[in-house]
Amino acid sequence: MEQIRNMLYNPFSLKGKTILITGASSGIGRACAIEASRLGSNVIACGRNKERLEQTMERLEGDNNAVFEGDLLDQETIERLVCEVPEIDGIVMSAGKGLTMPFLFCTREMYDDIFNLNFFSPIELLRLLSKKRKINKGGSVVMIVSIAGIGRHSVGNSVYGSAKAALQSMVRYTALELAPQKIRVNGICPGMVQTPLIQYGTLTEEQLKQDMATYPLKRYGEPEDIAHGVAYLLSDASSWVTGTSLVIDGGISAR
Repeated sequence: MEQIRNMLYNPFSLKGKTILITGASSGIGRACAIEASRLGSNVIACGRNKERLEQTMERLEGDNNAVFEGDLLDQETIERLVCEVPEIDGIVMSAGKGLTMPFLFCTREMYDDIFNLNFFSPIELLRLLSKKRKINKGGSVVMIVSIAGIGRHSVGNSVYGSAKAALQSMVRYTALELAPQKIRVNGICPGMVQTPLIQYGTLTEEQLKQDMATYPLKRYGEPEDIAHGVAYLLSDASSWVTGTSLVIDGGISAR
């Protein structure tokens, strides 16, 4: 009997948990949804593109997964999501977008566009979920930040990096304020990851290859690399971890 218990032991299991994942229609968000379902959770996949959300759903395991289609830039959509979602045990804030632009050409509209999705939207969603007591005690919040938000500065990244730095700051503030509710808040800070965010950006294929060569492990990350870190922070294995961010960047920050 003890041998059977040892075989079943898995502190990283998400069995019985309900996890809400924004940006689940592609990239890191989709990988997080797939991994969470494999580890036993019921996933609520949130995104704007119905077709891509359905593609995500086809890859999820289990029968109790759900979809929420909507644009979280819209306040009414955020309020509707908070109203419709059941009580959850975890949330992954993965929706986001990038921008590469020299500082002298960055307009107020560009800052508003990036900050609205990368910062204001996830923070407002978390505020309302917490206020409405939709996150269970022992729940875990995971923000997808970036190494650009923790001191890895590069030319042309001021708008995106500033938004992620603001998000990283809120990881710590909200971790302190939600701790009395037994809710943990942490971040994941990826380096460059092979997602549509970079594949359809402003850098050429040659520039991406040159940048990739600067990484000690000589490759960009895959969405699954980030999803594994997210799964740890969602699980009870990280029950004493809050207010911090896990860097997953192929070693580039060590340079």
